[in-house]
Amino acid sequence: MGRKVTLATCSLNQWALDFDGNLERILSSIEIAKANGAKYRLGPELEICGYGCADHFYESDTLLHSFEVLQKLLESPITQDIICDVGMPIMHHNVRYNCRVIFLNRQILLIRPKIVMANHGNYREMRWFSPWTKLRKVEEYFLPRMIQLVTGQDTVPFGDCVLSTKDTCIGTEMCEELWHPTSPHIQMGLDGIEIFTNSSASHHALRKAVQRINLIKSATTKSGGIYLYANQKGCDGDRLYYDGCAMVAINGDIVAHGAQFSLNDVEVITATLDLEDVRCYRGELCQLQMGSDSKPSCRIKVDFSLSSNDDVWLAPHRPITWNFHTPEEEISLGPACWLWDYLRRSGQAGFLLPLSGGVDSSSTACIVYSMCVLVCKAVANGSKQVLEDVRRIVGEESYFPQQPRELCGHIFTTCYMATENSSHDTCNRAKELASQIGSTHMNVNIDMAVKGILGVFSMVTGRWPAFRASGGSHRENLALQNVQARVRMVLAYLFAQLSLWTRGKAGGLLVLGSANVDESLTGYFTKYDCSSADINPIGGISKDDLKAFLRYCVDHFQLTALKSIMAAPPTAELEPLADGQVAQTDEADMGITYSELSVIGRLRKISKCGPFSMFCKLIHMWKEVFSPTEVAQKVKHFFRMYSVNRHKMTSVTPSYHAESYSPDDNRFDLRPFLYNTRWEWQFRSIDSQTHSLQAFSSLDPHTAASPLEVSLASSR
Repeated sequence: MGRKVTLATCSLNQWALDFDGNLERILSSIEIAKANGAKYRLGPELEICGYGCADHFYESDTLLHSFEVLQKLLESPITQDIICDVGMPIMHHNVRYNCRVIFLNRQILLIRPKIVMANHGNYREMRWFSPWTKLRKVEEYFLPRMIQLVTGQDTVPFGDCVLSTKDTCIGTEMCEELWHPTSPHIQMGLDGIEIFTNSSASHHALRKAVQRINLIKSATTKSGGIYLYANQKGCDGDRLYYDGCAMVAINGDIVAHGAQFSLNDVEVITATLDLEDVRCYRGELCQLQMGSDSKPSCRIKVDFSLSSNDDVWLAPHRPITWNFHTPEEEISLGPACWLWDYLRRSGQAGFLLPLSGGVDSSSTACIVYSMCVLVCKAVANGSKQVLEDVRRIVGEESYFPQQPRELCGHIFTTCYMATENSSHDTCNRAKELASQIGSTHMNVNIDMAVKGILGVFSMVTGRWPAFRASGGSHRENLALQNVQARVRMVLAYLFAQLSLWTRGKAGGLLVLGSANVDESLTGYFTKYDCSSADINPIGGISKDDLKAFLRYCVDHFQLTALKSIMAAPPTAELEPLADGQVAQTDEADMGITYSELSVIGRLRKISKCGPFSMFCKLIHMWKEVFSPTEVAQKVKHFFRMYSVNRHKMTSVTPSYHAESYSPDDNRFDLRPFLYNTRWEWQFRSIDSQTHSLQAFSSLDPHTAASPLEVSLASSR
């Protein structure tokens, strides 16, 4: 009997409810795996129907069509002589489960339901699925008639068990189970299972990849073994981007991995590994613990070998180093891939962006340019799918993109919308950036539209509002700013629908938003203004990260226009200029800096801090910069702004999810949108602690107990 096995795992760009496309991509991955000599093929989570079906999982149609796809897979000659591991939803005893279906040569070997549900952050799996709670137990599952006719089986094993082939033993983990404190691979490894598989739908977030990879390396460092990881990739129809990274590890080392960001719909990773390496590793480190579990896994015997008798000539894969992307590279690549999927699947002909000449809209423009760079590279590397999509989008059957700037000119329109409050500097900065990336650029003055709307108001009320600089009240000043912003949104959609029509081209454009995650925290935008769009690639990215991204674009893409954009103070330019210069800045309007907002956002969402606990943390984090009184003022100011403007999040543009402190309403950040904005009890607690700290600071620090220590001690 041989000792070397060739295994395949993959990343697939599946689309929710696209059963035809999903089937085609699954079959393609199996065909590639077989061509590379693999005897086991692993695919991503819920790959048959797509992970992001959400409430469509409630529908019997989704279950029915998933079984119909499974029938096609079982019947296909492509799936013969290789163990195929695919994901789909299944109803067992009237309970819906997220399952792996493992089959070989028209026979279903096992249906393995997910044990640990992802039910936090962006994930709501327990809304649609139940976890399998009968650990190491198996039941009979009665197959639907369409599957019985193909397999000749009435029932198949359903539950928590493993496959025992002639030469090794294979156990399953599913996505969230890897992250759980009692991951199944721990027990399985001590029970002698040598190969672990993990089918995931793990989304991209900045700086997350290193966590995922370290978990996989750790899974086999402690007790040895081979680990196969498959992942969804691309945008399957929602805010998340799944970033691939399919990989194979053995005994704590990564030996093969795929791309984190790619425009290819199908990516298959194969690796040849020596089972004796696992056995020798365990023999030295785990001898006393192996087989000690009183409840061993249920094993299903499979009359099949993953190895061959003449495998001496097969060279096993060696450990490799994973070169992680920097956060700036991640911003350049992740949202760009997400935009490409959205564009090619939406049926639209390109994007329109209101380009103000500031950091946020310029970042969005650079992400579109990065998308064009990726598309041109994919076409140059021979991707037929990408070329076909490009030609359909631009409406030219013979089009072949040569340069990113040229492609930008076909699919990207930017528009600077000026008012009497706009400066020449921002106009010139927007124009220069548009020229460097190659977008079709327009300068539009919207004063006539703004005055027309104000004229209607004046005709009805007999009053004409004035800016604060001209003696107007706060209400007048705010209303005059908002009407400019909302007119920009209306005109953006008008130009998106008709600008290609004016050029004699077919189709419409998707409107891109450009509000960052920090502005969303405080609600520093006008409801239904030009931040309201079809999609927003930077809505989950902080201002600090966007600035770093623009610095990267200056060097990587040679976009020198960004230097003046980064040097300018952020401004909405909605109030009158002072001697021709900008008098309004974002940070002055907000009363807090973007860097401070990033810290506050993480404390609010990730650390679960209310006003008082946030104050208690910040007096230490900011002690070198602010006094306790100043910290208290900033915390109160933030929570007032946050609660007053929370209603705006109910209408926020769907955004690429990149930060774990996103305030995306009713999807990721589940909080009210009508608050008592006075926060009386909470602010009193802060004031009380501030007074105590001030009194404490006047005492001898060597003899006095901190008021926070006293407060915590009294609560124990």
